[in-house]
This record gives sequence, structure tokens and C-alpha cells, in this order.
Amino acid sequence: MRSRRDFLKLTGAAAGGAVAALAGVESARAATGPHLDPDRVGVLCDFTLCIGCRRCEWACAQRNHLPHGELRSYDDTAVFADRRRPDSINFTVINRYPARGDDQPPFFAKVNCLHCEHPACVSGCIVKALEKSPQGPVTYDPGRCIGCRYCMVACPFQIPSYEYMNATTPVIRKCSLCAETTLGSGALPACVEICPQEAMVYGRRDQLLDLARRRIANAPGRYVDHIYGEREAGGTSWLYLADRSFPDLDLPALAPESPATVTETLQHGIFKGFTGPIMLFGLLSVIMKSAGRHPDDRKEQGHE
Repeated sequence: MRSRRDFLKLTGAAAGGAVAALAGVESARAATGPHLDPDRVGVLCDFTLCIGCRRCEWACAQRNHLPHGELRSYDDTAVFADRRRPDSINFTVINRYPARGDDQPPFFAKVNCLHCEHPACVSGCIVKALEKSPQGPVTYDPGRCIGCRYCMVACPFQIPSYEYMNATTPVIRKCSLCAETTLGSGALPACVEICPQEAMVYGRRDQLLDLARRRIANAPGRYVDHIYGEREAGGTSWLYLADRSFPDLDLPALAPESPATVTETLQHGIFKGFTGPIMLFGLLSVIMKSAGRHPDDRKEQGHE
């Protein structure tokens, strides 16, 4: 057991760190959204080309060191019996939808983090554990996370997942757009690289929008005249084409304004000049991090 003096020292340090972090949040988010690079990247996903092979699921799990079987095990179509969502061990999943006609094959759609242009999850995080990179990806730093899970509540796509089965050091898990290996290297995200149908194109977001518009113009009978993610929720780094309404594919109809604007308004009103919640989260951070240490690390030779 730690002494009362050491505990108070740690609590004060954590609270001070939280105050500093929130001060940075306050100043950085006073503007309207994050600074974004004009050359920021994204992915155009053409659902009309997806065949439901689930190779992207396997590649994502392998790249992110998530539990997975052999590639051939992903040929199992029984998973399509239920509608699935990404979780802490599956950053992307494929769902199957009914065909539009008797002579048509079933329709498949990929689900993962859309890496919003002005992410509500980032604005909801009071310690900047989640950040929007100017290059496009929304990244996560588990070392800063205090486990409040505001990001899960804020996300309009219900993407961030929590490791509920990890009792000692749970973290938030989600797709990072393979930012660790792609940014500045010319490499492709794992799911894009493995797709045998080239249903996904990785590149500059502005060029992907131009490509999507050309596809719609050149084959108007193939697509609905809508690029999902161009404006939804303030825009997203993932852009989608389909032959049907996107709500029919479980992609919500959203206003062009990012929900982050609401989150930020609430944050600024609550935390500006009010350190009580900050101290509380600092204390919670100490408790959670202490609980995750090995018992031998918490032993003291004497007690006060």
C-alpha cells in the first residue's frame, strides 16, 4: 500500500497534468475544428465492387495484432447471418444485405472508423487521447486515456470500442487508418492493399472526391447520386459509393454540421474556469493506472 503522502503527490501531479491538458484543449479548440492538410488522405470505398470475401478483415487483424485465424477461415459466410459492428478485437467487418433483384448477387458493405474531418470523439475526449492528424487519420494514445468513454457516446457512427474484458489495463480500440505504417511511407492501409476487387482506393481526399464524381457521371445507373462522407457530420476521410440509400446500409443520415460543435460548446461551458471536474478526472486517472500495476510494484516496506 502506498503512503498517504505519496498518494497525494501522485494525485496532485495527475490533476496538474489534466489541468494543463485541458488548457491546451480549450485554446486549441476555440477555433472551428482541427487544422487539416490540403493534401490529407482518405479512402474511397465502392460498395458495388465488394464481393464479401472478408480479406480486409483478416488483413486488418494481422496488421493490428488482433486475434485472427488463417486467411481461409474468413471464407466462412455464416457470420453474415447477423449484422455486425466493429469492436475491440475487430476494427472492420463486412455485412451482407439483400440483393435488389432475383437475378442480382447479395450486396456487401464494409464498416470501420470513418476518420471524420471534425471528429466528435476527439472533441469529446477531455485529455486529448484521441487526435485528428492534419494528414487525415484519427489516432489514439492509450497513455493519456482515463477511461471516461466520452468518445463512445460522442461518435455518431458508434465506432470506438472499450476493452471490457481487460480488467486491469482496458483501452479504447478502433481503426487508425494504419497511420503507423502509411503516413509518409507510401504504403497502403492493410484492407486496401489486400482487396482483390480493388473496391477501395487510397489517396488524397480531394482527388478521391473527383474520382467518385466521375464514376457516378459515367455510370449513373450503377450508383445513387450521393458520395457518403463528402459532407455528413462535417465530412469524413472514408468516402462511400453504393447503388442504394446509405441508411439502408446502416450508415446514418447526418447533417453536414459536425456533432463536435455541440460537444465543444458543452466542454467550453463546463470546464472554462472550473477545475472541479479536472481534479476528479486526475484522481480517477491515478486510481486506474495504479490498479493496472503489478502487485509487486505497489509494495511498500513500511506503512505510515
